[in-house]
Amino acid sequence: MKKFIVLLCILSIGCKAQNTSVQPTGLIANKAMVVSAREEASKIGVEIMKNGGNAFDAMVATELALAVAYPYAGNLGGGGFMVYRKANGETGTLDYREKAPLAATKDMFLDKEGNVIAGKSTKTPLAIGIPGTIAGVFAVHKKLGSLPMKEILKPVIELAERGVIVTQKQEERLNSYREELIKINGSNSVLSKVYKENDIIKYPTLANTLRRISKNGRDEFYKGETAKTLVAYLKEKGAIITMEDLAKYEAKWRDPITFKYKDLNIISMAPPSSGGICLAQIFKMIEPYDLSNMGHNSAAAIQVIVEAERRAYADRSFFLGDPDFVKMPLKALMDETYLKQRMSSFNLDKATLSSDIKEGKVNYNESMETTHYSIIDQFGNAISATTTLNAGYGSKYYCDALGFFLNNEMDDFSAKAGVPNMFGLVGNEANSIAPEKRMLSSMTPTIVEKNGKLFMSVGSPGGSTIITSVLQTILNVAEYNFSMQQAVNAPRFHHQWLPDLITFEPNTFDTKTFETLKGKGYLINEKTTPVIGKVDAILVLPSGALEGGADFRGDDKAAGF
Repeated sequence: MKKFIVLLCILSIGCKAQNTSVQPTGLIANKAMVVSAREEASKIGVEIMKNGGNAFDAMVATELALAVAYPYAGNLGGGGFMVYRKANGETGTLDYREKAPLAATKDMFLDKEGNVIAGKSTKTPLAIGIPGTIAGVFAVHKKLGSLPMKEILKPVIELAERGVIVTQKQEERLNSYREELIKINGSNSVLSKVYKENDIIKYPTLANTLRRISKNGRDEFYKGETAKTLVAYLKEKGAIITMEDLAKYEAKWRDPITFKYKDLNIISMAPPSSGGICLAQIFKMIEPYDLSNMGHNSAAAIQVIVEAERRAYADRSFFLGDPDFVKMPLKALMDETYLKQRMSSFNLDKATLSSDIKEGKVNYNESMETTHYSIIDQFGNAISATTTLNAGYGSKYYCDALGFFLNNEMDDFSAKAGVPNMFGLVGNEANSIAPEKRMLSSMTPTIVEKNGKLFMSVGSPGGSTIITSVLQTILNVAEYNFSMQQAVNAPRFHHQWLPDLITFEPNTFDTKTFETLKGKGYLINEKTTPVIGKVDAILVLPSGALEGGADFRGDDKAAGF
């Protein structure tokens, strides 16, 4: 591998990022790169491209390798979104988000008095949505792949059989979830057992499932032996997913959300992801302000970004849902006049209260844990993909006969208008539960162009913090001239309208910044919080080489050649 990597110290190029000088600090590769949550998955994606595969072949391999190496969020039992840009400039997106079962009802998580039953949408079999991951990777392969599926799945199956080394972070996660996993799956289930760092976990039943899928194709998961085993397991546990639900599931190609920010063209995910719309609104609301001059993570810059986030998340809660069920005013929400009016109540001297901000007046014309990966191939194709089980290990229901966890994605619907979900996100009628409807997500896989050329592939896990993590990473490069790795490493903050708090990464911001913001009436969450996002991104350098930004907050790694 080393001979394929161009080390920073021997870079002969001038290391000038587009127009200004910046020294890369992440892994550099000349031709192709994968950045993902686990080194094993990144390396398998790179191996596929070395063997002549393209970014789409590598996506299939990386996605399914994460199901093996990163069961906390990687999955066969969840779903996600993918944004792509082909070398010729053509762009598109794939929606392989989970769906509500046919037997789902609008009030399924409410009691007789109409109140939300705590935990029913997150910790019971009714929390499980129809998985979309296998449909997603087969749709990508059919339209854009180049290698035979059997060749792509071979190293993934070998990884499941060979096993995956437990990292320190994985040991900690398994320890913290063990009681829940044992309660649901028993003490003999693969991940219920006690593991220490450097132990190896093998997944023979998952290898067998992948082998059947490799042999029989997409229908193995949705109509074949695997489907029958899964439905029997779900029925036994009390879930409502049937063979008909699986057979009817389809991934959907959708048009991306595209918008300009200064000299960048940003391509992101459309609903049922809220990511692209919210990102567009925030970028357009902050564009008139000189963030670069204000300084990185300064009180002034934080204030501008927070006020834009507050307004975008308020709109998200009211207007957004599944486009196959709900009419949404997407153009109106991204209209510059509308967004200028949204920011007209912003006062640099004083915080706006979220209680004073409602959805805007417009005319009609997604983890705790998730995982993201970015890929750019030797041909110039790029993908940005985010996939999830929703919470860590999803619903915690693990089908031992098949070797994977099931999602608890039904919690991403609005169980009741105005009542927050597990991420504190408040929903409305647009995101209410209905049979075969896709739940709203915060996943924000994004590709950025500069001067008409591929510039960046970026995305993150993190539930409601995904959007703000992607936003800040792009700004760190575009406004503050950070390298890709520096942009990913930089401390992050988050606001989502409700609750009316700015959350900061612990122990990373100056207390003077807090004092300035408090003096203007901002409410600061200074408690220890989980990390805000785990961004995995790739930057195209002026030389055409690639710089990876792998988030140190996880076990994330870049690999390339």
